[in-house]
This record gives sequence, C-alpha cells and structure tokens, in this order.
Amino acid sequence: MQAPLIEISNVTKIFGKNVKQASEMTRQGHSKEAIREKTGCTLGVNRVDLQIGKGELFVIMGLSGSGKSTLLRCINRLIDPTFGSIVIEGTDVTKLSHADLLKFRQKTMAMVFQKFALLPHRTVEENVAFGLELQNMPKAERLAIAREKLALVGLEGWGKDTPSSLSGGMQQRVGLARALANDPAILLMDEAFSALDPLIRVDMQNELLKLQKQLKKTIIFITHDLDEALKIGDRIALMRDGEVVQVGTPEEIVMNPANDYVARFVQSIDITHILTASDVMQQDVDVIGGETSPQTAIDYLHGKQLSGGFVVDGGGRLQGYITKDKLESDRDGKRMVKDCACERAVTANPEASITELSRLLCETPNPIAVVGPDGKIQGVVGPSTIIQALASRGDEKHVT
Repeated sequence: MQAPLIEISNVTKIFGKNVKQASEMTRQGHSKEAIREKTGCTLGVNRVDLQIGKGELFVIMGLSGSGKSTLLRCINRLIDPTFGSIVIEGTDVTKLSHADLLKFRQKTMAMVFQKFALLPHRTVEENVAFGLELQNMPKAERLAIAREKLALVGLEGWGKDTPSSLSGGMQQRVGLARALANDPAILLMDEAFSALDPLIRVDMQNELLKLQKQLKKTIIFITHDLDEALKIGDRIALMRDGEVVQVGTPEEIVMNPANDYVARFVQSIDITHILTASDVMQQDVDVIGGETSPQTAIDYLHGKQLSGGFVVDGGGRLQGYITKDKLESDRDGKRMVKDCACERAVTANPEASITELSRLLCETPNPIAVVGPDGKIQGVVGPSTIIQALASRGDEKHVT
C-alpha cells in the first residue's frame, strides 16, 4: 500500500464517569469486562491502529457492540476519542478546534447514514445541494452540481420530486449524491445499505462499486454483514469488543483467519465466490514460441511430459494453444509453430472467480490461460489447480 491517507493510532473511546481510571486499566491491557466491573465504564473502542490508503474501499465490520460505528464517529469526531491520534493527510483531527474541525469536515469528509436523513420539505435536488448551500454557494451553481451528482447515481430527472415519492433505494441514492456533492476526499458510510430490502441492497452495492471505479474515493464502509464486506472491500478490519482482531483482503480473511473467532465468522462462506484466478493460478507456465520449429516444440512437450502448450509471439503475448498430436500431424512443410493450426486458447482475466473458471473448464479439455491487459500470460489454471485451492482451506490450522 502507498503512504496512508488516514493513520489511526492507539485510538480508544471510553464511555462513563470514571474515565481516568478506566483509561489506565486500558493501557495496562485489562479486558472490557474487567474495566466495566471495576469502573462502571464501557470500553467502546480499544487501542485501534489502522492505516487506510488513498482510493481504498476499506470495510470495518463486526457484530452489534463491536465498536465499528463508534470508531467511524471518532474518525470525523462526531465522538471525541478518549485518547489516541487520527491523522488525515498530515492533520491530526483530534487536535483541531471546533471551528477548524467544521472547516476540515466540509473540505475533506462526507458521511452517508443508515437512515436517509433527507429533508422532507425540500426537493431531491435541494437535498443534494444542502451542504453547498451551507457553504454559501450561489443557488444556480449548487443546483447544477446537484443535478450532476443525481445523474451520477442514476437519478437523472428526479431532482424536482420530493423524498417521500422515492423508494428506499432511491432515497439512499439521494443521500449518496448529497455526500458526493462536496467532492470529499473521504466518504464515510455507516451501515448505509442495511435498512434496504435485500435485492435493493445488492443493487446499491453494485452501484457503489461502479462509482468507486470511476471516482476512486477513499471510502470507509461500516457493516455487520460479512457477505457485503467480502463483496465490496479492498481490505477488511474485523472488530470484536472494541478491538480489531484481523485486517486483510477478503481472500486473506477467508483463507487465513487470524484466530478461532475469525474462523467461525467465515466458516460458512462459499470461497468459490471469493478466490480469483490470480489467487489459485500456477505461475510457472510452459509456453512455446511461435517462431519455434515444430520438431523443437514436439521435443519440448515430450521432455515436459505435456500433451500441449500455449503459443506466444516474440513479445510473450498469447497466440493460441497447440497439442503435441496436432504438431506431429501438421509439421510437414511448416517452418514454425505459428504456421501450424493452433486452437483458440480459452482465457480468463486475473479477477475471474473460481465459479467462472469452473464454467470455462467445462468448455475445453485444455488448461485456461490467465491473461493480463497486455495480452501476456500471467498463469494457468487447470482442474487440479482449483481442487488444490479448495482442499487447502480444509487443511488450515487456526491459531487461538
């Protein structure tokens, strides 16, 4: 990861009256239960350290009471941390005055809530433009930006309607457009889709991923839903009792859980939707140069005990697949392999899921070439590759 946009260091939030004693117990490493029993205080967030990169869609997830929403509110200081630092682009927001904090929020951050929090007496476009109005932007300019952001979230033409005339999913799109209107560097989303019906929720997840490809915002997304976290997160921080118990990519969380708690959390996940071609492919690929003689290629395949191989040009770009039998039957009069009748190679991109790879394997008796945007082979996937990847999960030993 490049230099982090957000650095969260030792951030702790304690609720209650006897905060000084509870803080000392926290620094000494006492449990949440022991602190509550001794001081009557609740440890909401416990010494969290996180680094979040620019343009990263970072998910913080956990069950109810895990501290995820409290941590989010510490980041923009809707809740003041008890101690710790939160540095955003070199500014420690925990040290800002109230006036400077308001300016920093307006310039840097926007938030999308679970409850849509739209103003019922204003039109949709006026809701989107509300933050710009607070900044005294001229009306024509702010409404033009509002219409632009509404089009971005798929609500072009709905600006004159009232929020009550929109479905729940459409209202959340308005909330998202409102957050984007200020063009914030950081978007904070607190259980933003959890109040939506399941099908609408999936649509909003897809919409967010589409927008993220286009806008490349730094997004911190809070959820209690593991499937949602795995689907949208570049990385995930899993919280329990105010602590971060593991940080990693979806693949790392599922395939290498840090402890038994994480292992139980992910045990029901279908990893065929999580692992990709780049996770399971064999990187040592046997290729045949297109300008190689057929006999040299035959000898090469025979020595490797292979029935065929991928043919590449002088730049390493994939041209096709050829079997040893085809070379032997087609070599007479042919100076180079590229003159022989190569088969079309079945290919997949590095992000293809195991489900997609399994479907492709049903279409060909040959391995699948994993090909990057430059046309070069990055790896190869065969039936045994997938079987080994699936079996490896069952062999894992989880630490306690």
